[in-house]
Amino acid sequence: MSRKVLMITGDMAESLEVMYPLHRLREEGYTVDIAAPTKKVIQTVVHDFEPGFETFTEKYGYRVQADLAFQEVNPAEYDGAVIPGGRAPEHIRNDSAFNKILNHFVETKKPLAFECHAALALLPQGHLKGRRCAAFWSLKPDLTAAGATFVDEEVVVDGSFVTSRAWIDHPGYMKEFIKLLKR
Repeated sequence: MSRKVLMITGDMAESLEVMYPLHRLREEGYTVDIAAPTKKVIQTVVHDFEPGFETFTEKYGYRVQADLAFQEVNPAEYDGAVIPGGRAPEHIRNDSAFNKILNHFVETKKPLAFECHAALALLPQGHLKGRRCAAFWSLKPDLTAAGATFVDEEVVVDGSFVTSRAWIDHPGYMKEFIKLLKR
């Protein structure tokens, strides 16, 4: 086993949804490569709730080096992949190289973990139709329209997909993803 995981993301990914899986998987002995539309330092963000606001606010988070551009990724080298949430998923889903990577993980049924707003990256390809999926509560109409079943739970495992609502669910989310990687 190669013991490699690919993190597929870009600018404006949620900081905790990048950093926690990155560190947790490294603790388990996995090599984690971060791929983005271009090989550069990406800017993550922190989404949080502030008094008086009806939705979350956004602040800059950590800057993280992307190891590879999407065009450089050979997905066959990886045992699984993680797609963090934040605003990155709505951008990267428009990249044809991202879609080739995504399709590899879906078609080969390798473990694929995605949380919060990351489900948006799978919608255009139709990969969530007929699936059970946890995501941030505001995505319920999007998932339902795409033929998925929205589940408001800490973690949902549906075949090779592991999903959660947000970074608050990380312990269960990573526990289930690591279980699938070890099969």
